[in-house]
Amino acid sequence: MLTIHTADELRISWDADPLKGGAVAVEGDRVAGTGPLDVLLERFAGARVRRWPGVLGPALVHEGPLPEAPSPRERVHAVLKSGATAVLAEYADTPDLRAAASRNEVAVLRSARKPEITDTGRADLAVFDADGTCLATVCAGRLVHRRR
Repeated sequence: MLTIHTADELRISWDADPLKGGAVAVEGDRVAGTGPLDVLLERFAGARVRRWPGVLGPALVHEGPLPEAPSPRERVHAVLKSGATAVLAEYADTPDLRAAASRNEVAVLRSARKPEITDTGRADLAVFDADGTCLATVCAGRLVHRRR
């Protein structure tokens, strides 16, 4: 199923200028297209549309130790709730943490990378409100966190 995510503003990367009324089309675990919402609605007629307040952009890379929690699964979920869909390998340093990351499709990276949304790239997205609170996280095309 194809889903179009849209928000008040879209940022292809967090240092790029925002596109008001921008959107990202997601098919499976991949980005199918980006641009103005009306253009994507025409291109992908019949797609499910998720409208978010705030700013939609690429999901983050969690660059420090995973948050403390009672279980590896809950530690990974805390990362997802922060708007990140990737962690650094040096902090996913136990078999249990790596397994929890893998089950949730959280990428484990050898080094940090600049998050950005690219056509045909993995659909890792996050929505933040004005105070920086993560409202939603999409990991490999799946909505894994929603705050509202």
